[in-house]
Amino acid sequence: MQRAFAFGEDGPDRWSAVLVPFFGAALPRTRRTPFGQLIKSMLSARTRDAVSIAAYDVLMARYPGPRALAAAAPADIEAVVAAITFAPNKATNIAAALRMIGRERPDFDLAFLATMPLADALAWLERLPGVARKVAASVLNLSTLNRPVFVVDAHVARVLRRLGHVGRTADGEAVSEAVTAAMADWSGDDFALFHTVTKRLGQEVCRWDVPECGRCPLAEDCPRARASRA
Repeated sequence: MQRAFAFGEDGPDRWSAVLVPFFGAALPRTRRTPFGQLIKSMLSARTRDAVSIAAYDVLMARYPGPRALAAAAPADIEAVVAAITFAPNKATNIAAALRMIGRERPDFDLAFLATMPLADALAWLERLPGVARKVAASVLNLSTLNRPVFVVDAHVARVLRRLGHVGRTADGEAVSEAVTAAMADWSGDDFALFHTVTKRLGQEVCRWDVPECGRCPLAEDCPRARASRA
């Protein structure tokens, strides 16, 4: 696994300071429970935020409470979240993951993850069907657990690759581990805010198809942007 980063002395601290005012970004006023964030994150892969949030809201209204959702058949879950990408696979994984959690934690309370060593908490979540590093890190960082670990999706990984501070073949898990280790003094909120603004940069400016380097606030740090002006 590729892990090398070369942030320099200020790295993400400076990027966050630039990106937050550029996007007017702020932390969400409320955080979901770890269980709620697990379901939301499992629904969100390769799906626009507005669509996955809407699907999550409808699913939670249809099955109020972890036990009700855990008792639902995959086909019933799929029918509720049909608008998301890969709905059949996600519904199957959610049902299987909840059965697994229910056998070990009948109350479905994931608060115990707050006090586990970070690597153990990530590993506990990543055993679940359909849960890889992005979902596991989201549960730990973006929920009420608020743990200091970096959430990396395709947009975030693309931005950091183009900035040249992570190898071009580094996967999301490698990027997450490298940034988390590099910013050891950051809080959970620091990581959540950096995720939010970097994701928005990837969605709105540093797009996969036609990056708008001319309006990127990090252009001076980016080899790709500098090359485009040469």
